[in-house]
Amino acid sequence: MSYKPRLNDYVIWDDGKVKLEGWVYFVDNAYITIETKVKPKHPEDVEHGTHHRNERTLVVCFPEQWSQLEYVTHREDVYSEPSQNPDGQQTYRDRDLY
Repeated sequence: MSYKPRLNDYVIWDDGKVKLEGWVYFVDNAYITIETKVKPKHPEDVEHGTHHRNERTLVVCFPEQWSQLEYVTHREDVYSEPSQNPDGQQTYRDRDLY
């Protein structure tokens, strides 16, 4: 049976050309999104914009590409403590992101 992505899984996606990694941010039968980067918004953008405090880079991955995903780890929710990547570095995730 092939890997079926779950919300809050940390995955590596290697399609043979590009290799990226991140947290599964959204899951649907039609596609998933993988959060590859998070950076804090400028304070003025937070004050005059939405309630979100960070900007995110999300990559879309379709079911026919899920076989290219390598499962690394899972977290209970976005507020869980960071886990360890295979290379020993902590994965990013700030508390109170929303």
